[in-house]
Amino acid sequence: MAPFRVGVSRDFLDGDRNVWGDIGLARLDAAGVPWQYLPGDVAAFSPHDLAPYDGVLFAGPAVPASAFADDVPRPAVLARFGVGYDTVDLAACTARGVAVTITPDGARRPVATATLAMLLAVLHNLVAKDRLVREHKWAERTNLMGTGLNGLTIGLVGVGNTGGEFVRLLAPFDVTIIGNDPFCPPERAAELGVRLVGRDELAATADAVVIMAALTHDTFHAVDAAFLAAMKPSAVVINMARGPIVDEQALIGALTSGGIRAAGLDVFESEPQTSGIERLPNVTLAPHSIAWTSEMSLGNGNSCIDALLAVAAGQAPRFVVNRDVLTHPAFEQRLKEWR
Repeated sequence: MAPFRVGVSRDFLDGDRNVWGDIGLARLDAAGVPWQYLPGDVAAFSPHDLAPYDGVLFAGPAVPASAFADDVPRPAVLARFGVGYDTVDLAACTARGVAVTITPDGARRPVATATLAMLLAVLHNLVAKDRLVREHKWAERTNLMGTGLNGLTIGLVGVGNTGGEFVRLLAPFDVTIIGNDPFCPPERAAELGVRLVGRDELAATADAVVIMAALTHDTFHAVDAAFLAAMKPSAVVINMARGPIVDEQALIGALTSGGIRAAGLDVFESEPQTSGIERLPNVTLAPHSIAWTSEMSLGNGNSCIDALLAVAAGQAPRFVVNRDVLTHPAFEQRLKEWR
């Protein structure tokens, strides 16, 4: 039986250094699974990028339908380092019998922790206060009174795995938590202590709107001009999910006019962002990396390695996002090759 071969996307590398640090690749060595970085750093995979491998661990490259060709071999599994898959053509992967996995177990706690850090930074005006010190404007510090987290109403747009972890981190604080998520079962929300509400009620009630949903057709611009207009002038918006969930031009308008107090963004409609929002004084910004920690690196990496080793053992991996592929004859046949 031929060995299970793994490719790792080259965007992990800066020269010979893995910019994410330890992502668990030694586990492949320990399991006797040969692996290598892909020869080229590509924005989107092509059939020839994927052809040499049975499994691919990847971060940045997109997976369009053109990544597959009938006359070129394809992997059995694409293990995405992270939880987003909006640049992956899932229908094309399923049609070709290719499973796509994500890493909610690796990202859940680091992203939730980063969300709490961003929320506190925005409420406490941390960036503005840092600027006062650097610009020797100490006397102006009384102009930057913050807002305490205790006693606030936190509105979650998305109450999934990471949203649930964020709720657990909020447990020591005296907050009320509401959420809008059509896919969250009421019993799960009740267990978390989240009251599910409609979109309009969430906008009007929350002191902090925290976006933790996946980017889909339904969530695109879910936070738009009307949503922002319904918010309290004292409220803040935190987006840790995907930039296009927020209409960025509408957000700039609300921040400029005083429609809302402030925002904290780790994601943008266009990345690197080009909207000019960085010139506003009432925003706290990060370049889609605030959750990047050693904890997240190893957690995401281990989750990807788990998926790859499962398929290498002829087993279906966890966290498959295109679930229909599990009964696809081509995928079932690939699993049989390694049993």
